[in-house]
Amino acid sequence: MTRRAHANPLLTRLEEALGLFDTRVHAVRDDQWEAGTPCTEWTVRDLVNHLVSEQLWVPPLVRDGRMIEEVGDTFDGDMLGSDPAASWDTSARAARDAFTESGALHRTVHLSYGDTTAANYCGQMVADLVVHSWDLSRGIGAEERLPDSLIQFAVREVTPYAAELAKSGLFAEPVEPPAGADVQTKLLCLLGRRP
Repeated sequence: MTRRAHANPLLTRLEEALGLFDTRVHAVRDDQWEAGTPCTEWTVRDLVNHLVSEQLWVPPLVRDGRMIEEVGDTFDGDMLGSDPAASWDTSARAARDAFTESGALHRTVHLSYGDTTAANYCGQMVADLVVHSWDLSRGIGAEERLPDSLIQFAVREVTPYAAELAKSGLFAEPVEPPAGADVQTKLLCLLGRRP
């Protein structure tokens, strides 16, 4: 995955987060796709499928201005096919292209909880990629230490609405971090992980 230099710090973080998840996806061995992850309901394949689906939503929402109802269940089910890494590559490229299009971050995006800017949506996507990169790392036994720039970004992004995430049922209840925990551990505990 090529990395581009961006004047916009948000797009830089997006590029870094996509690159981080990309390295983990391409490190998955054939015998690891059915391995468990910290997302208790998901295997490695389920987790990657979730992120592929998330990326595929970006073009219709950001580029095309479509409503969730218009997209419907287009990206439900198996989005990985016989080559999960290639499916990831395609979806990541599509999301990156939509977010980096001129003026894209100033557009309005229609999400399930209401309208927001594409910049806010992009920030949420970056945080999601960061946390799920850790999940995937744990699932496949890869390096779990994440880049500090992405951890700091995710903390700033997620902290204001962390309580709502647990209520949504998409994240487990927060876990009390151990004494002296570092920022990454605190973030993961906030999102219901047990690092």
